[in-house]
Amino acid sequence: EAVMEQARSTISKIFNGEPHTYTRFNLTQNMEGDTSQVEMKLSTDADEEAVENGMGDHRHHHGTNGRPYMVQKMQRTPRNLCYMVCGVLLIFIIGFLIGYLTNKKKEQAPVCASSISIENNDIPHETGAAPLMDWDDVTKLLTEKFSAAKLEKVLSEFAQGSHRAGSLEDESLANRVLQRFKDSSMKTWTDEHFIKVQDPPAAGYNKIVFKNGTEDRPRGFLSYSVVGSVQGAVLYAHYGEDDDFRVLQDKNINMNGRVMLIRDGKISFAEKVANAARMNASAVLIYRDPNDYNIKEETELYGHVHMGSGDPYTPGFPSFNHTQFPPAESSGLPKILAQTITLRVAKKILSQLGGPRSPERWTGFNKLGDETDIITVEVNNVLTEKKIHNVFGVIKGFVDPDRYVVIGAQRDAWGPGYAASTVGTSVLVELARAISDMVKNGGFKPRRSIVFASWSAGEYGNIGATEWLEGYLSSLSMKAFSYINLDGIVTGLNGFKVAASPLMHTLIENTLKEVKIRDASLYKQFAKDNFESNILEPMRMDSAAYPFLAFSGIPSMSFRFSPDNSNYNHFGTMEDTVANLNAATSSQVPQLAATAGRFAGHIALRLVHDHLLQMDVMKYYKVVRSYVYKINGRVKDVLQMQPQLLPKSLTVQWLISAIGSYSRAAQSLQNDIQNSDLEDIEMCRLINDRIMAVERNFLSHYVSPRQSPFRHILVGSGPHTLKALTKHLESLKTNNPEANAELFLNEFALATWTIQGCANSLAGDIWSLDNEI
Repeated sequence: EAVMEQARSTISKIFNGEPHTYTRFNLTQNMEGDTSQVEMKLSTDADEEAVENGMGDHRHHHGTNGRPYMVQKMQRTPRNLCYMVCGVLLIFIIGFLIGYLTNKKKEQAPVCASSISIENNDIPHETGAAPLMDWDDVTKLLTEKFSAAKLEKVLSEFAQGSHRAGSLEDESLANRVLQRFKDSSMKTWTDEHFIKVQDPPAAGYNKIVFKNGTEDRPRGFLSYSVVGSVQGAVLYAHYGEDDDFRVLQDKNINMNGRVMLIRDGKISFAEKVANAARMNASAVLIYRDPNDYNIKEETELYGHVHMGSGDPYTPGFPSFNHTQFPPAESSGLPKILAQTITLRVAKKILSQLGGPRSPERWTGFNKLGDETDIITVEVNNVLTEKKIHNVFGVIKGFVDPDRYVVIGAQRDAWGPGYAASTVGTSVLVELARAISDMVKNGGFKPRRSIVFASWSAGEYGNIGATEWLEGYLSSLSMKAFSYINLDGIVTGLNGFKVAASPLMHTLIENTLKEVKIRDASLYKQFAKDNFESNILEPMRMDSAAYPFLAFSGIPSMSFRFSPDNSNYNHFGTMEDTVANLNAATSSQVPQLAATAGRFAGHIALRLVHDHLLQMDVMKYYKVVRSYVYKINGRVKDVLQMQPQLLPKSLTVQWLISAIGSYSRAAQSLQNDIQNSDLEDIEMCRLINDRIMAVERNFLSHYVSPRQSPFRHILVGSGPHTLKALTKHLESLKTNNPEANAELFLNEFALATWTIQGCANSLAGDIWSLDNEI
């Protein structure tokens, strides 16, 4: 009985009494979720017992308190041995269970660590199923972190008198932007490119001589002009748009070899020169008319005339140092001379022109020019190689870090470039700091990543941005779902304009209503149902957002505060200074820039916060339907007026069926969105990928990026676009010699299949495709 009592006492002490050993769990959790450890420590209050089976009489005292656990030598009887074996076996089983459970917890810790409570303080964890922060709280946090007062200091720091691409000043500014990104604890990197640009002559000069008069030597220039000297008769061509040259053609004016005098505005320098070259002109002179711009008569103009984007000597591929290709040139390089002139020189020429009178709607001077109005143009620009740096920082997402929105700004400028680049660069780095602070200290956890990019060589045709796109196109087209451009976002006080992919229109309109604009009248304007007519504008080819959209198929946007919906006077000049921008904005630059930054920030945060991307795929259906309506009507006109040019069997039914397929696929996607489970991360990702593919699939697969870099059939440039097809039908209707029926039929078929292919991709799985076409 004494032995039994002792065994019971021992077992009791193991569970309830003074334990022989104890287990202490020390849970150490890595808050970032990379490594979570469960540490188990075993310690004893006594030394280990030595139990000997019948090997003499021994007493063992254990522990610092001197209390014995086994003080009697057990007698060697079968019954006693049985009790002892049972006790040891029981202790072994208990120890095994403790070790097993402890080890299991240790293995599961990295997965379950977020659910472990330490001292009853539960730690919230983003599972990916839903964002922890309400959207209203996100916007309030951005307003708190991003303010005009903080932005004003950055504007002062980044303002420089000169930072032309590839210069020491540009490199110094790049290092400061990089350091800002590092200070915000972002992962940073740089992209180095070796590019070819054309600069004004270092030793000589360019010159203009009108009617053997005084020689003018402009300091301004147009990069990528043909170099040489030509002589021809001046012809005034208004803005140099297609319609302007059509007016001159209707007047039966000979344009061969003429030197076209064209005013700045409406379209890019490159488009003006390309249009003039198609008319067989020998040169183009560009000036700023006082009806469009309020500038000094001696103000010099700077720009480029590459009908494309990026380094024209590496067309379609990046200008990395290790790139080894035979010499190549972009098809967008001009074939004729191009030069800017001051308003003073333009007035001298225009006042002496003879010839026919200008059309009544062409404001300005009265005469177009005569064959005797001879002018000599000499361009001696030099081709140079420069090293440029793009600078990047990223805030990584918590659910889909490999999907990202890109926010970018041009860093270089011809001169001070305060509106052109300083404001955008300042907003870029300050927005990066604010959103980083939201993540580090505000509890905000974006589902997707945000990439901040500072580009160089923007003034030469968005070279930095385009070379990056060309270098990583295959990756970016699958992962970058939007680009937000911060160039020129503040140029005036009273107007506001947005140019964007139709996919983003609904998101932009909703965001404008969320962001309280400083001017109450503007806020009322945004709240009305006139968004498309009063706010939206076409995206210009010289915008950095254009290659993202038309070359890479990434939904993109540009926006700006403008002076009464007109032009800013000082872009492309040496007078884009702090003082002149303050004069244009009543010294409200920090306030306007802060509002513009919050607007861009709201767009970006919405895109990385929501489960599903807020892209309206039905907007493109309306755009395509509008083109199809025009094409259908013009095909009927051609078949009626020029029946010999097109086959009688030609029908637009296939095109109509294609847009029908797109409409059904878009509606099916909307149904999938409405019926989706937002807790299902994989389903959300699949739906988002279908949305992201829409813009990319509007890129024509049937044209070369070298010959037609802007392959988008709706917003791109070239004969493959629906806009070009519409114009081609107009030429066929009038039996224009430039029209080519065979080319039209080929482009028409390829455009139709591009739309059908986009519809197929939008539909999703191969078994969901519409085979009606």
